[in-house]
Parts: sequence; C-alpha cells; structure tokens
Amino acid sequence: MERIELQQVIPAVFADTPPVGSGVWLCGATLDKGRSYLIEASSGLGKTTLCSYLYGWRSDYSGTVLYDGEDIRGFGVARWTELRRRDMAILFQDMKLFGELTALENLRLKNDLTGRKTEGEIVSMLGRLGLGDKADSPAALLSAGQQQRVAFVRALCQPFDFIVLDEPVSHLDEANSALMRDLLTEEARAQGAGIIVTSIGKHFDMPYDNIIKL
Repeated sequence: MERIELQQVIPAVFADTPPVGSGVWLCGATLDKGRSYLIEASSGLGKTTLCSYLYGWRSDYSGTVLYDGEDIRGFGVARWTELRRRDMAILFQDMKLFGELTALENLRLKNDLTGRKTEGEIVSMLGRLGLGDKADSPAALLSAGQQQRVAFVRALCQPFDFIVLDEPVSHLDEANSALMRDLLTEEARAQGAGIIVTSIGKHFDMPYDNIIKL
C-alpha cells in the first residue's frame, strides 16, 4: 500500500459541530508510504477515532477513506485480515494485551500469524526496550509503561507499509521514549514504511515530514 487518502471525512459524533481549523476532518488529507506524520490534537477531538478508522475498526463517519484509491468501506473480512497482517500495523492507546498471558506469549500470538520475527529477534527487541527480564511476566502485572512497550513490540511482529501509533509514549519517560523511537525508525526505514503518530502533547522526538493539527 502506497497512499492513504481522507476525503471530507467527519466522525458522526462531530457531524453537527465539526472542529474548527482541523487539518484532517472535512479536509483532503493524504498520507504517503515512507513519510512520517504527527497528528496533534487536544483530548476529545478524535485521535483514537481516526486510528480506528484507518485500521477498519470503526466506520461511523461520513466522507471517504481510500487505500491506493480504493474505498475501504468496500473491504470485506478477508481483505481486512490480510491488510492487518501484511500492510497496516497499529499500537492501540489501551494496548489490548491479554493480561493472563506473559509478555512473550502475547508477542507469539501475533508473530504466529505473520511469521515475521524469530524468537531470538523478539527477545532482542524486548531487551532493547529494557524488558529483557519481563518476557515471562504476566502482562497484567506489568506497569503501564512496560505494557506499552510490549504492545509496541507486538506491532513490529509483522510486515507493514504503515504503522499507526496512538499516543505511544503516554506512559514513558524520555529515555524509554528514545529507545522506542530508535527501534521504530529502524524498522520503518527497513520496510520503507509510513509512520503515523498521534499526540496530545507528548510525542517521539523525531523529524516528522508533516505535523497535522486534528
């Protein structure tokens, strides 16, 4: 996938009172593979909603979202399954880990579907993010920041043309944020992928190609 386009998109909840001055809602926004985007907004303006639209998680909007010129409303289950396996990775704001499984078991679930990483590569990524001793810990017993890093590694356990990260460093200090940023840029560069980051103020310290106000 090379390009995502949003044409006059507006969430149903904002239909009667659309945000003023948005660079996304009711606009023509284009996101290209290989470029990095920071989408900034105050709380309640639809950051997570936008991520859900891009991932096909929700469709309560008017307007059109296009993937390489195709309207995603026409995609069926099989198409979305393949897109989420091969083209679109995501780090959810609420992580969506299975608390009863260990960190490594959560990662294996994803990697078993894609075959992207070896076990050694997964363990190495955990180590780079300061989680080398947490692989066998139940996710529910990890701190919010640790869970965020595990969920990030899970997002990397697949090939992708775009990776969407919804407030990815909300629970991290600057040092751990930098570790995650370096791994993100390394993985995205290797695949020529696009990076889409949302933020309400705290975000990766990196040179974005475009900063968009939501």
